[in-house]
Amino acid sequence: MLSLLGRTVTYAVPRNFGTALRQAHHTPLYDFHVANGGKMVDFAGYSLPVMYGKEGIIQSHMHTRTKSSMFDVSHMLQVHIHGADAAPMLESLVVADVAGLQPGTGTLSLFTTEAGGIADDLIVSRTAEGPLYVVSNAGCRDKDLTLMESRAAEWRAKGRDVSVEVLERGLLAVQGPATARLLQPLTPLDLSGLTFMRTAAAEVCGLACRVTRCGYTGEDGVEISVAAAEATQLAERLMEAGGDELHLAGLGARDSLRLEAGLCLYGNDIDETTTPIEAALAWTIAKRRRAARDFPGAETILAQLRDKPARRRVGLVSEGAPARAGVRIVTPDGEPVGSVTSGCPSPALKHNVAMGYVSAAHAKLGTELRLEVRKQRVPAKVAKMPFVPARYYMGAA
Repeated sequence: MLSLLGRTVTYAVPRNFGTALRQAHHTPLYDFHVANGGKMVDFAGYSLPVMYGKEGIIQSHMHTRTKSSMFDVSHMLQVHIHGADAAPMLESLVVADVAGLQPGTGTLSLFTTEAGGIADDLIVSRTAEGPLYVVSNAGCRDKDLTLMESRAAEWRAKGRDVSVEVLERGLLAVQGPATARLLQPLTPLDLSGLTFMRTAAAEVCGLACRVTRCGYTGEDGVEISVAAAEATQLAERLMEAGGDELHLAGLGARDSLRLEAGLCLYGNDIDETTTPIEAALAWTIAKRRRAARDFPGAETILAQLRDKPARRRVGLVSEGAPARAGVRIVTPDGEPVGSVTSGCPSPALKHNVAMGYVSAAHAKLGTELRLEVRKQRVPAKVAKMPFVPARYYMGAA
């Protein structure tokens, strides 16, 4: 239960969070979480903390917005793709201009299906050392890995030079405006030169790591990949150095932060039934790839880009009872026009935010709609995303 907007509300985690631990996998930081009071739940088959101790989700959320928080994201799939044909092989599966990435840079991309749906989202980086570094969702781990390994095997059978290496490593996301200031004394890497979506191999707290300037909160931050056996050591050293400014944060705050930032959660807001155009992710499709029309589902996706889709993902703001995934969206007259995919009370804005899909005719900013919550029609309005302005580090002013 959380106190927000002068009342008590129940915070509902996304529908792919489990409330009880089944046979969940453990990340390298499982014992660390338990020792620090983590309330463990099942998420995408992994046992992860939804929150810590007595600090509520709202408090954790706001600490991230004002200072810095550390999240365990070791459940994400991390791979290296090696070989002279690594970029064209991956391009046969995704919409990004992988070949055009400069060493040390990365981009958000999408695995797409032949029907034009989104099989998963991922970040792909070209490392200065040579391999492509790919991070994708734990919930799609088996699907993504099979997709990449199968395609690489097909290419090798044709004499091409490409292979996929699974990286069994820990992954820590440190997010918030204080991140760079707290982290800089712990690494020789000049963080002022590591702008958003750049990556570098570097020591952190004396440990060999990969540091990528990115995150899932809308704040400045980094993701630090480290050997699994050293993940706890790194986490402990970071927390010790961060003092009161660096807190541990769990899945609850991670979800409300990403929703305020207008970022999609795979399985909630995007999946194989949604296209990049419907999902407002057309910007992920590189100009060269559009011209070449050589990615899975290109015919369907580019036709929607040209002719406009029948529905669109939009942001929604409302007062009163918050809308959760599955809530029906209707016009003021009660005509069904879509459904909510994610929603929560916004700790930063003090009103409710949500995203969902509506018919294109009702997707214009400012459109008045209704959300059917608990047999009531709650007034809502189509709003611009991100709801909270992004503060990614783009370089010194």
